[in-house]
Amino acid sequence: MTEETETIAVANVSEGPGGDGTHDPGATVDLPVVDILTGRGFITGKSGSGKSNTASVVIENLLSNNFPVLIVDTDGEYYGLKEQFELLHAGADEECDIVVSPEHAEKLANLALEQNVPIILDVSGYLDDDEAQELLTAVARHLFAKEKKLKKPFLMLVEECHEYIPEGGGMTEAGKMLIKIGKRGRKHGLGIVGISQRPADVKKDFITQCDWLVWHRLTWNNDTKVVGRILGSEYANAIEEMDDGEAFLVTDWSESLRRVKFHKKQTFDAGATPGLEDFERPDLKSVDGDLVSELQDISDEKARRESEIADLKQEVEKKDKRIQQLERELEEARDLSQMADQFAQAMFQTAESPYRGGEGRNLSRPEEQQAALDQYDDAPPVDGDEQPATGAATASDTADTDHTDAEADSEPDPDAVTAAAAGAYPGLDVGNDVELLDSGPTDIAPERAHEHTAGLTGREDVVERLRKVVASLPPASRRMLAFYREIDDCDPVDAHVAAGEVGDKQLAYSRNGPLRRAGFVEHVGRGRYAYALPDLVRSEFADRLSEAELREVVTAVEAAFRPDLSNPRDEDDGSQDDGVSGTDADDPRPAETAETTATGSGGHAAGAVPTEEPGAERDADPGIAED
Repeated sequence: MTEETETIAVANVSEGPGGDGTHDPGATVDLPVVDILTGRGFITGKSGSGKSNTASVVIENLLSNNFPVLIVDTDGEYYGLKEQFELLHAGADEECDIVVSPEHAEKLANLALEQNVPIILDVSGYLDDDEAQELLTAVARHLFAKEKKLKKPFLMLVEECHEYIPEGGGMTEAGKMLIKIGKRGRKHGLGIVGISQRPADVKKDFITQCDWLVWHRLTWNNDTKVVGRILGSEYANAIEEMDDGEAFLVTDWSESLRRVKFHKKQTFDAGATPGLEDFERPDLKSVDGDLVSELQDISDEKARRESEIADLKQEVEKKDKRIQQLERELEEARDLSQMADQFAQAMFQTAESPYRGGEGRNLSRPEEQQAALDQYDDAPPVDGDEQPATGAATASDTADTDHTDAEADSEPDPDAVTAAAAGAYPGLDVGNDVELLDSGPTDIAPERAHEHTAGLTGREDVVERLRKVVASLPPASRRMLAFYREIDDCDPVDAHVAAGEVGDKQLAYSRNGPLRRAGFVEHVGRGRYAYALPDLVRSEFADRLSEAELREVVTAVEAAFRPDLSNPRDEDDGSQDDGVSGTDADDPRPAETAETTATGSGGHAAGAVPTEEPGAERDADPGIAED
């Protein structure tokens, strides 16, 4: 750097109040280049007072001596410098040499510091303020990082700095980065100049740390108060009367405060207020095409990545839709498979149950001699004359019963099941849908527990008929009935488990069906059932029994599924001991004996449910499981 370039002439001393009187009016005011490039400056003044002209004069002098700068232009008023100087105008609209984004920040910093390219970073064209803030933050960060290594004098000028480093309110990442440059940039060679028309709105920490300040005309009371606090009250009064271009110049390298008038800028004033005369835009110098090409490559790469990302997102959306479609189809297939399994299970249960006239499927036979499901379809139809008359009556009664319990049970028409069973086992009574005891078949079906058997009269006849109905139940159903007697109400699955069976809902409801149709249990809501034998007995006798008589009849019937009880009728014959002593007078059901005392896990009464005899069958009731 020669002596001629060590300083730049930017103004002349002006007459008027506020000067220190040590300089003659008209004397040239020179600024040291290094202090301007690496220091911290602040230029302020109301709109039209000449602050942008002052900044342009400083920039023109630096560019004339080949010193690089970066201008953050918030109003698009610095492109006029291109009339005389070759600058890279980067921004967001077509007026710029290149449209840039945060992806270009590192390249812009390289051009400015390593290739000595002056840059106008025009953020006025960004519709999204966040995008402009992000771009400025990225550029400032790269400049600061590179200057730590290069240590090359470089000036960054920021218009409307109060938008980034406000006195009040939160500060953005861009503002924090500018404050960091102001505090630590000098020792790395990175200087900053902030420009604002509202000094009261600029963070005071920034103003008080500046090496040089320019105060143009200010009239707003809050702004003049700032002048009074920093310069003194006499300057606060004089600053309101300053002409355009006049200012108070305060620098650390000069102990005096001077009132000066800055030179007029030499380039096109793009920030001037438009007049009535025609606007003629001058010819602007073009930046090197290679520089633009390098930046354009970055833009093309960004566009390519964005296109790839868009394609990938579209592909992901297609795959997501396909996955959703396949999941729906899979769910439908699972539902269909479950329905098919339930139907097949019901058919097998029906076909393999030991109905009257059939012994069930003998699993000990060789596999090739066992009937398979497809054989049921090929079996010859059963002759209509061989169908017991009880089948039609049972189907009718079942339909009536199911209609009354529609809110809890939903059973499909069992015709297909019974037909399959009849085809596989000719002679099978398809009208009876319950398992029989090993002792042999019976003529009493659970569905007809309410009917009066022809020729039977009196209390003993009713007891005998109900005991036969109990005897006709599958063993698992009888154990479930014993469990129902010991509790208020429960779910069929719980009763099934308490009966020593598995927790299969399909099987549990199929074995609960005979109890419900016989009237031994009743649905009490929400899929739960309660013991109903006392109510059934009471209705059989039209509510004519006394409480003692009712307990006696109920005890006699319960003896059919509770080994711990004896039939009062047998008591008269001397064949059994008394099993009903000690019952509560207020409870129609007999009291528990000493054997039914402990309570099992899960709330089931231990000992209340007799275990199944070895070898006893556990075939499911042929009815479809209730929902």
